Amino acid sequence: MTNLIGPQPAGGGALAENIVHFARALREAGVPIGPGAVLDALAAVEAAGFGDRRDFHTTLHAVFVKKHEHSLLFDQAFEIFWKRRGLLEKLIAMMSPQAPSQRQPQRAEAGATRVADALLKSNPDEPKAVPSIDLDARFTMSDQEILRAKDFAQMTAAEIDEARKRIRALTMPDDRRRTRRFGPTAERLRIDPRRSFRRSLLPGGAINLTYRAPIERAPPVVALCDISGSMSEYTRLFLHFLHALGETRRVSTFLFGTRLTNVTRAMRARDPDEALGQTAKLAVDWSGGTRIGEAIARFNRDWARRVLGQGAVVILFTDGLERDGVGDLGVAVERLRKSSRRLIWVNPLLRFDGFSARAQGVRAILPHVDAFRPIHNLASMADLCETLSTRRDDGKNPKAWLEAAA
Repeated sequence: MTNLIGPQPAGGGALAENIVHFARALREAGVPIGPGAVLDALAAVEAAGFGDRRDFHTTLHAVFVKKHEHSLLFDQAFEIFWKRRGLLEKLIAMMSPQAPSQRQPQRAEAGATRVADALLKSNPDEPKAVPSIDLDARFTMSDQEILRAKDFAQMTAAEIDEARKRIRALTMPDDRRRTRRFGPTAERLRIDPRRSFRRSLLPGGAINLTYRAPIERAPPVVALCDISGSMSEYTRLFLHFLHALGETRRVSTFLFGTRLTNVTRAMRARDPDEALGQTAKLAVDWSGGTRIGEAIARFNRDWARRVLGQGAVVILFTDGLERDGVGDLGVAVERLRKSSRRLIWVNPLLRFDGFSARAQGVRAILPHVDAFRPIHNLASMADLCETLSTRRDDGKNPKAWLEAAA
C-alpha cells in the first residue's frame, strides 16, 4: 500500500494529497473535520485497502462522518471530487484486475451545488472558472432577480450567505390587530378614570383627565417546521426567516421529525448563526424520518393552550408526505386550525409545476388550511410576508387542489 501514496502518473496525483484535499473540501461544505481525522483516514485506507469504489467510500465515510445529517454532504462530495479527479478508477485498475463498475449518471441532489463550490475552493493550485452572468433573451435579468428565483437546494455556499442577508432585509408583515386591552393615548376618545383619579391625588387638587384607546398589536406567530431529510435544506433558511420575523413580533418555533422539539428560546439569540447553532443541538432528529400527525397531536396536547392565544397565526412548514396514521393527521390538523386564527401551510413541493394533491397526507391536511403557499426561494418568502399581512390569501384556494386532483 506504500506505493499508492507515492507519485502517480500525470494527472492522477498522490492518494494522500488527494485525501487531504477531499477532507478540506468537506470542511468547506460544513462537515467538521480536524487534522486527526485526516491522519486516521490515511491509516484506515492503508490498513483496509479497497477493491472497488464502494469499499473506498465506506472507509472514508466511517472516519469522516460523525453525524447522520453529514452523510448527504459526504456522498455528494465523494461523487463530485473523485469523479472530477478520475484518480480512484486509475488506482483500482492498477491494484486489482477487477474492472471498476460503470454507473448511470444521476441528477444533482440537494446540497450538490454547495459541495461542488467547496471542492473548487479547496485546491488553490487549480485555476478557478470565471463565473458567468445569466441573462435572458432580452438581456434584462439581473443577478438579484436570478438569486430571488433560485431554488434554495441548488444554491452555492456564497449564494446561501447572500440569501441570508436578503432574508434579513425582507419587509416583514405589518398586520397589527386591535386587542381588548387599553393603553394611554393623546386622542380624546375615551376617558381613563383610574389614571385620572390617581392624578387628582397629587398636590394641586385639580383633576387632569387622561384618555385611553385599544392597543394595536401584531398577532403572535407559531411555526411548526419539518426537519426530515427531504426538508432540511429548506428548513435552515426558513429558520433565518423566522429569526428575522421575531424582531417585530412574538414567534414560537417548534421542530419535528420523529419527535417534537421546542426551540423558541434558542431562536431568541440575537445573532442568527448562534440561534441556528443552538437549535441544531436541541433537534437530535435532524434529517431523519418524519411523523407529522404524531408531532401535531403532541403540540395540540402539550403546547396549544400556552402559545395559541391572542389570535395566533400558525405556519405549518412540511411537505405533507405522511405514510402512517393519515386519519389521525387529519384530526390533528383540524384541531390545530380551530385553535388558531389562521393556518398557513407552506410546502416546498409546490415549486414543481406538475404538483398534484394525490398523496394521502396532503389530502388530509388541505381541507383544514386557510392558505397553501410555496416556500423554496426568496420570491416565495416575500409572498409569504404578503400573505401574513392580509386577512385573505390571493393565491389558489387550498380546496381547489383537491378538486383538481380528483
